Amino acid sequence: MRIAAFGFRSIPPTNGAAGADKFAFELFPRLVNRGHSVIAYNRRYPNVFVNINEYKGVKIKTIKTTSKTGFDTLWHSFRSTFDIILHNTADIVHIQNGGNSIWALPLRLFGKKVFISQDGVDWKRDKWPWYGKLYLRLSAFLTAHLPNEVIFDNIIAKKLFEEKFGKQYKFIPFGSEVEVCSYNTEILQKHNLERGGYYLFVGRFIPDKGLHYLIPAFNNSISTKKLVLIGGSPNPSSYEQQLFDMAGSKVIFPGYVYGNDVNMLMSNCFCYIQPSDVEGLSPVVLTVMGLNVPLIVSDIEENKYAVADTARMFKKGDIISLTEEINFCEEHYPEMLDLAQKARDRALSMFNWEKVADEHVEVFMNS
Repeated sequence: MRIAAFGFRSIPPTNGAAGADKFAFELFPRLVNRGHSVIAYNRRYPNVFVNINEYKGVKIKTIKTTSKTGFDTLWHSFRSTFDIILHNTADIVHIQNGGNSIWALPLRLFGKKVFISQDGVDWKRDKWPWYGKLYLRLSAFLTAHLPNEVIFDNIIAKKLFEEKFGKQYKFIPFGSEVEVCSYNTEILQKHNLERGGYYLFVGRFIPDKGLHYLIPAFNNSISTKKLVLIGGSPNPSSYEQQLFDMAGSKVIFPGYVYGNDVNMLMSNCFCYIQPSDVEGLSPVVLTVMGLNVPLIVSDIEENKYAVADTARMFKKGDIISLTEEINFCEEHYPEMLDLAQKARDRALSMFNWEKVADEHVEVFMNS
């Protein structure tokens, strides 16, 4: 199969990366390994891009986009769609993010098979202004009807779409990366960290992720450890500055970290905390589960599906509840370690990237 893909930022991931980039990073090279041709359309922002033409057999085509939040995805997706049609770069087009579903129409009119990966209910995300949420509600209708198939990694969002639109869709969960980290601890030394001496979060600094609950909850807890927040805002924002302002001396902001370094930080942390208000099936949570690391997550439905009974949960948006869970972690760590082992067993049995790749190939060929 000849496959083209867009809707993520870049592979390999760089500043501003999110779950879509992790998904692309894991899936597309595996499709190449199965004998298929893949061209990935990376985004080039004014100051952020990956300057490569190929990654693990995946052909990379980098197209400039705007830095204006919300419009960067639409503009890049329009240009990618035009390039696919003009140069006939693929027969199958894989689009991430239902907000890009409008481009399924011209692609299908030009004979392409189109598949959209939908992770969550996008219009519920606080980062969007009212007009963005209105557009995403419209795009949900287009997502439901325009592509050859919609693939959900989020069982809750799948059910919502099926009830709303009266159709059946595919479900393929994310995988869990469980590769053993190297023993290069330079990233720990760089930030003056010790194994088991810090709590960790990895992700974008946007309101959806709940960091404005995490920082005060941690500051109010009994913990004497550090809190390490990996990532940043994809675009300069007042929210990011708000986080900096509320952080105390125990909160560390290393910026963006990728690859083995971030896995090293995950595998050596005391506990990973994921405080999101809105989430798909989080690839970071699945990775942490696979690394046998204790977890505290918000009690949203997506997290409940991912972790089941293998992690501690707090009430979404509740600082006091999160503080209590951090205190529990401090006082009952052997129980946290038992849960982490259960989480690893669950990740290995249910969430596997090789299986994810095989299931995508099956959907692409048979839909």
